[in-house]
Formats: sequence, C-alpha cells, structure tokens
Amino acid sequence: MRPFDDATRRNIAEACASFARLPDAAEPSALKRAAVVLALTASDEGNDTAFLLTRRASHLRAHRGQWALPGGRCDDGETPIEAALRELDEELALKLSTNEVLGQLDDYPTRSGYLITPVVVWASRSAAITPNPAEVASVHRIALDTIERGDAFDFVAIPESERRVIRFHHDMSLIHAPTAALIYQFREVLAGRQTRVTELEQPVFAWT
Repeated sequence: MRPFDDATRRNIAEACASFARLPDAAEPSALKRAAVVLALTASDEGNDTAFLLTRRASHLRAHRGQWALPGGRCDDGETPIEAALRELDEELALKLSTNEVLGQLDDYPTRSGYLITPVVVWASRSAAITPNPAEVASVHRIALDTIERGDAFDFVAIPESERRVIRFHHDMSLIHAPTAALIYQFREVLAGRQTRVTELEQPVFAWT
C-alpha cells in the first residue's frame, strides 16, 4: 500500500528522477505532439495513492467511449507539460501548477500519428475534480496497488503485427495501448526498473 502522503510523493518523485527517459529524436518528427497525465491523488477510500483514469464521452469523434488518461494534442508552441496541465483543467477542472509535476516518462508513438508524452503530477487531497461532460463520461481513481499486481497486465500476439499487444485488466475491462503501455511503464518506474514500452503494440481498432 502507498498512503497518500508527503512520503509517498517524495518516493515517487525520486523514482521519476531516477528514470532515464529516452532522449527526444534529433530530427523533427512527422508525428503530432500530445501529452497525457498520470495524476496522482487519494483513492476512493482516501488512504491510498491512486491515479485518475477517464472514460471518454460517447459522442466524441475519435476513440469514443474508450478508457484514457486525461490529455490531448499540444497546441502550437506549447510544451508537453503545459499541454498536460491545460488538458487536466479542461477535462477534469483540476488546476495544477508546474510545482506539482513529478516527472515525465518515455514518449510513445501511436499508430494514429501522435507522439504522446506522459507527465506525472501530484494532486492534493483537497483538489476538486469535476468531469467535463463534453469530453469525459466518467472519472475513476485507480489505486497504485491495482497496477502492481502480477496479473494486472498481459501480452498477446496478433496476426497483423510482430509486436506484442499489451492489455491492462481493470474492472472487467481490457484497456489497451497506448494507455496500457503508459500505465505499465509507470508501474515499472515505481519499482525502479528502466523498462521501455515504445515497441508494445496497440490493437488494430486503435490504429486509426
């Protein structure tokens, strides 16, 4: 168990600082930049640390109804951290400053043409969360204990790719990459492991 307190915040910040992110590519990428947030807060029971996971609204044009971390495309001239904090505010009315950023994980290239930067942030116990119905159907607090279970993730083969598809088992649902890959790398960072996830595959339905 990881209690939601200052000691846990320090431990996670140290784990993120010890993680050696892959360097940005030297050449400009054709992929569009995006950012997502691993926002850490108190669990539903209030005594454990959790991260926020959303269910996308059913009327959205892309990836409707899917599980996702808060986030979206970077605006022109915007850094991934700036985009992550803006999207967190727009989707969940959760206003955080750069002082709450604990670190970043590896950029993840998606089949649909995005390069996603995961940003880890700390939200205080008193932080109010109000889902924006234009973008978010529901928001869920996933205790870190959940992703640290041995059976939380699995890897399967598909005929369309030589790469393994990663799946996160949550609440009778299967959550796939990119979301599952980013959560998996965060789990590995918490354990002090330098695990890469860029080669973990997405299911075919997420390729467009």
